[in-house]
Amino acid sequence: MNRLESLPILVDVQPAELLVHDATEACPYLEGRTARMPLRLPVRALTRSELDDRLARGDRRHGALFYRPTCPECQACQAIRLPADFPLSKSQRRVFNRGERELRVEIGSPTVSDERVALYDAHRFGRGLARPEATPMDPLSYQRFLVDRQCDAFELRYFDRDDRLVAVAVTDRGERAMSAVYCYYDPSLPKLSLGTYSILKQLELCQRWDLDWLYLGLYIEGCDAMSYKARFQPHERLVDGTWTRFE
Repeated sequence: MNRLESLPILVDVQPAELLVHDATEACPYLEGRTARMPLRLPVRALTRSELDDRLARGDRRHGALFYRPTCPECQACQAIRLPADFPLSKSQRRVFNRGERELRVEIGSPTVSDERVALYDAHRFGRGLARPEATPMDPLSYQRFLVDRQCDAFELRYFDRDDRLVAVAVTDRGERAMSAVYCYYDPSLPKLSLGTYSILKQLELCQRWDLDWLYLGLYIEGCDAMSYKARFQPHERLVDGTWTRFE
């Protein structure tokens, strides 16, 4: 029997994980390329230090599942992280100060609601992030993507002056780091630079909680939806298994 036909497979890490999907498929980031992103399910919830270990190896999270690109012919995906003492540029400080004036921020447990699902779709379709064949998100899919988890996580909720929810950022919390899982926002408010403000707000939390790193997911050269991350400098990217600093 082919190895991939016998899934799930128990992966010998701490804690153990079940390999539940492992196949090549069309790359979701770069047109014309082939991707391989094995999906793994930890057998129990991770401690904060265990999450730190996975983040340092370049792991990302989709719901309760973890993955790390292992594509056969491409190494374009590079995990990226910012130091907690990241120095803000003048423009970033303006964005942060504007957000502090215009927005109210709450922290709570990730949850699903019709309001969140509608805002998620407004962001996805309004910013051209959805594939041509994409259909609107439903509450169960939202739950599996942004609420289900096997680690400590919280939700940053951003409200405007009319107390309207305009952005949500789901974030994982480790012992020494945080990981920005996904942020979506109202695309009709470009002057607030909500995506940038959310990253800066998470950096502020890293400093407040005396953490070392904010992980931003994957930097992918040639993918417009991911290229903005390289504008945050200095940063580190995981290149050939080594965290390398970029000024």
